[in-house]
Amino acid sequence: MTTTLMNALPGQGRERLMKCSRPVSFAAGTRIFEDRGPADRFWVIRTGAVNLDLHGPGQNAGTLEMLGHGDLLGWSWLVPPYTWRLGAEAFSMVRADEFDARAVRALCDEDPVLGLELTRRVLEVVADRLQATRVRLLGVYAHGNESALPVE
Repeated sequence: MTTTLMNALPGQGRERLMKCSRPVSFAAGTRIFEDRGPADRFWVIRTGAVNLDLHGPGQNAGTLEMLGHGDLLGWSWLVPPYTWRLGAEAFSMVRADEFDARAVRALCDEDPVLGLELTRRVLEVVADRLQATRVRLLGVYAHGNESALPVE
């Protein structure tokens, strides 16, 4: 994505959204959230890197994507039942803005214009990540390397 989530929002909406945030940091190796856990917050990464991963039954986590500066970490907070669809772990020291999902959803209900714009921006992130996953899958299957995919 060429613009970050926050830079894509109108100034006043961005300021109101930032009131629902607080700065946090995670040491390398910290589990930030687990698949099927409650999605009650999300982050915009300021520095560092985070791996999105998927655990298969009886298997170690397979890294699906690495996120970094300006990236949105977590979108499941926007979609009921508000549970994570993947896991996330800090690859390096991470500094981020953490947003309270309930407060953000309430803000979006109160300000439907901001809510629509934020939803559109999050949907762009989801669409970009889906497309990147498709490209990786095509590459894996084109080379006959199905074993490189994490098993769900």
